[in-house]
Amino acid sequence: MLLKSLTGYQRNFEELLDMSGKETKGGIKQLSPIDVYMLLPKTNCKECGEDNCMAFATKVVNREVSIDQCLPLLTKEYEKNYKQLSEMLKPAVKEVTVGVGDSAVNVGGKLVMYRHEFTYTNPTAIAIDVTDEMSDEELSGRVKKTQEFSYLYIGNDLKLQMVAIRSTSNDAAKFKATVKKVAENTNLPIILCSFDPAILESGLMAIPKARPLIYAATKDNWKEMAELALMYNCPLAVSAPNDISLLRSLVTTLNEYGVEDLVLDPGTFTSAGLGDTINNFTMIRRAACNMGDELLGYPLIGTPIVAWTEPAKSPTVNAWKEAYVASMLVTRFADILIMHGTEGWALLPLTVLRQNIYTDPRKPVAVEAGLRTFGTPDENSPVLMTTNFALTYYTVAQDIESMGAATYLLVVDSEGTAVDSAVAGRKMTAETVADAIKESKLKEKVKHRKLIIPGKAARISGEIEELSNWEVLVGPRDSSGIPKFLQDKWK
Repeated sequence: MLLKSLTGYQRNFEELLDMSGKETKGGIKQLSPIDVYMLLPKTNCKECGEDNCMAFATKVVNREVSIDQCLPLLTKEYEKNYKQLSEMLKPAVKEVTVGVGDSAVNVGGKLVMYRHEFTYTNPTAIAIDVTDEMSDEELSGRVKKTQEFSYLYIGNDLKLQMVAIRSTSNDAAKFKATVKKVAENTNLPIILCSFDPAILESGLMAIPKARPLIYAATKDNWKEMAELALMYNCPLAVSAPNDISLLRSLVTTLNEYGVEDLVLDPGTFTSAGLGDTINNFTMIRRAACNMGDELLGYPLIGTPIVAWTEPAKSPTVNAWKEAYVASMLVTRFADILIMHGTEGWALLPLTVLRQNIYTDPRKPVAVEAGLRTFGTPDENSPVLMTTNFALTYYTVAQDIESMGAATYLLVVDSEGTAVDSAVAGRKMTAETVADAIKESKLKEKVKHRKLIIPGKAARISGEIEELSNWEVLVGPRDSSGIPKFLQDKWK
């Protein structure tokens, strides 16, 4: 089975090489600040907020600023340069917007194939499905679950982004009524799912200005779907299961027809077909990022929901299959996922995985340093200390909140590293702790001079005492021990 999978992978790769040309190190690596600088006005006018044009060019390459912030570049004199820069800076994967207003979701927009090369943008959007044959109660319940799904994870509110409405009745009137009900109960962007253009048009008539994603155009219905996309100004999904050549051909045809906002569906298969699924997603993204193939440079949509079509002894098995397929697709470049299961045990790990992948690998996840208060602390309240590594901070904060005691927490800037790493790497030293005590004006807030430090920072306790003139109490190594430590040691 493994040999068969590897053979298919090699075949797909060779086909893409034939279609796209030789593989290169495409994407962000080929662009340097000097490339951008040479096309800037080079006036060092500082209107962009930077000291000079080279500093601005560096930030442009790092995607920290937009070229639109260079006001001289927007003038008629530099129109040609602006267009050239826009072409140079456009992402390998086109950014497509689904929905309108504040709730609109951007998908795609990727610059590189792997996150260690450059930060990923636009996290994978997860859609939960409903059908036009569900009862009003089930329909509203699923929409409400999707809308209200929320989990706070190291300072980030993890949510679901879309609702996918599937036509299982093949009844245009039912589908239209269902789309209207969903739109009345949520402001989330919508995916309309049917291979019948007439059915989809009835749904579009219910929400003519909502800019839903239309799913999907195939080799049999592409013309009718293209006309709907153009008429209602909607992005269009293109489906060619396990056939990248056909998918590429359909994109060519749709582009020539005038449809520009596309989402690619190379097919999602579970069990025996899972290897082909992963291969196809990988090959398409490689073609876009490393081969410069613009015909495959569009967001990818995966449908882990197909796991529910397989017979199983229990719905839990289907949900489990859907969850692991979805997690694989998140790591294999999917920009949108359509799912059926709404259980927290399946969705929560997926959203956490997504959050971890879509963080900046060049920067530790950190919170702002400074003094935090829990409850209503007074001059006798304990003062604890931790680093500004986000995971550490939120863990400590949660343990402090759980005990319900009024407490001060001094968050020391450790450049986003955990306690043990910060102490070992000299990111948190006695000097930085003493400075943090001074800057937070703790002396004005408490009459005692006692600081409780993490057990993992015990080695610098003596130095802290010498530099700060505060008595240092070495606390537990794990923040879960804080309540008992305060009960036993704090008087």
